[in-house]
Amino acid sequence: MLGGITVVQVYIVCGYTDLRRSIDGLAAIVKQNYGMNPYDRSLFPFCVRRRDRIKGLLWDEDGFLLLYKRLNDGSFQWPRSKSEMKLLSREQFVWLMQGLSIEQPKAIRKRTPGDLM
Repeated sequence: MLGGITVVQVYIVCGYTDLRRSIDGLAAIVKQNYGMNPYDRSLFPFCVRRRDRIKGLLWDEDGFLLLYKRLNDGSFQWPRSKSEMKLLSREQFVWLMQGLSIEQPKAIRKRTPGDLM
């Protein structure tokens, strides 16, 4: 949930994006480059080359929300591969917003009952 809005999934747009693009320009990237529906209540974060700013695109029932986060110190650990969109878990999204890598090698792995070590 984000400010009272239910976010179904978070897909980060890997690589770097010119954040001077408008809502329509970012929605076009989601649809044309990745074949995804920007209206499906998923959050689509984009990042600039300096990795200190993120714009997030999110559809709310009657229009788009454009979210913006700028770090005063430090940078986001953003995946660099240009042609990929990646689905994030809630934990990975929190890590990303905290400036951590989305691939935490020491994170506790979830296991189902009956799994053997």
